[in-house]
Amino acid sequence: MPATHIRRWKTLALTTSAVLAGLTLPTMTATPASATTTAYDSTYYKNAVGKTGSSLKSSLHTIISSQTKISYSAVWNALMVTDQDPNNSNNVILLYSGTSRAKSLNGGDVGDWNREHVWAKSHGDFGEVTGPGTDLHHLRPADVQVNSIRGNKDFDNGGSTVSGGGGSLTDSDSFEPRDADKGDVARMILYMAVRYDGGDGFADLEPDEKVNNGSAPFMGKLSVLKEWNDEDPPSAFEEKRNQVIYDSYQHNRNPFIDHPEWVDAIW
Repeated sequence: MPATHIRRWKTLALTTSAVLAGLTLPTMTATPASATTTAYDSTYYKNAVGKTGSSLKSSLHTIISSQTKISYSAVWNALMVTDQDPNNSNNVILLYSGTSRAKSLNGGDVGDWNREHVWAKSHGDFGEVTGPGTDLHHLRPADVQVNSIRGNKDFDNGGSTVSGGGGSLTDSDSFEPRDADKGDVARMILYMAVRYDGGDGFADLEPDEKVNNGSAPFMGKLSVLKEWNDEDPPSAFEEKRNQVIYDSYQHNRNPFIDHPEWVDAIW
């Protein structure tokens, strides 16, 4: 049953006294996500609703850890369904660039698309193992060359233009996706941090405030990811993708797509 969402994004207003006094208030780049309701709140999320902080994170971990795992080879066909272009069933939409590309062009050559681990697989050394290495909630189709430029860099603002990246930027130690993908990236990273906490034989994945995390099981920058979550709310494409993964593949959900306000409630 598709989730139904009622989102009310807060608006920022100047107080009368501040206007009269001619005060200059600080500029805000994003407004925190307001409370959301979904059709899953009384069922799937019933043990999480109303909680905050570590209690919410723990409850969500328990909920989303009940999942069906798929092999890395099976990810190819899964992505052809989860990321299908809604305007062309023969194509997939690529992360970072937004390009629509033929499903048949999957592979490792220039002009192909491949399987991008949004939480870089070297950050925690989980590779392509069944589990974090094959979790569809952070695997997306991406242009081979753009994927190579991103590499295992952490996420942050700034840099120079990525060729073919749809407006994405990069520098020596970070990658900034195009605006339309910023919230997607943030919610995928934070899903991974909740799902994989070190209790199932894999590394305890956590967001932090650094770049250049290398092989450490960390991904930054948390403050930037939180901003991106607020600036770029879940799109219809992202919500449908979450539903397809839940219905047809892993049978678990990314809670931050259903409840983007839970990002600030935990972190």
